[in-house]
Amino acid sequence: MTAARVESISGYWYGDEHATTSVDVLNALRRYRSAEVAMRRRTRSSMGMGETDLLALRYLLEAARRGDVVTPKDLATRLDISSASTTVLIDRLVKSGHVRRDPHPTDRRSIIVVATPSSDDEVRHTLGRMHERMVEVAESLTPAQSDAVVLFLTRMREAVETVDAD
Repeated sequence: MTAARVESISGYWYGDEHATTSVDVLNALRRYRSAEVAMRRRTRSSMGMGETDLLALRYLLEAARRGDVVTPKDLATRLDISSASTTVLIDRLVKSGHVRRDPHPTDRRSIIVVATPSSDDEVRHTLGRMHERMVEVAESLTPAQSDAVVLFLTRMREAVETVDAD
């Protein structure tokens, strides 16, 4: 018996009262999350960024693709950080060449934060092939399998977002 199978049968977190299949699913989800955390760590290291920096850059690149402008306040709200922390973050990303401050297109008193083209290139170079592999896996699912995965992940998200009152 493989070590992974022994781990899934033992169900360290989940106890013996759960069917092996549910424990297998939860262990697979935990292994995926561990792999994703490791991937994010490697990405941050290769790009020389912290977690918040990478989240900010991702948000700015997504906004640019949609044609949306992002103000420092928008960024602070999205990242759930203070105005002062946002200023420090933007200063750091400007200094590293990942973003720039531009005048707001409709409000002369305001600025927007924009990811630089080289940042987009760097992210695509760093993460592009991995994203392609992920899309290939998702596209290999049947519509019924896709529905099941989406439902499962949605319900798992809801389960972990719910805070139990003690």
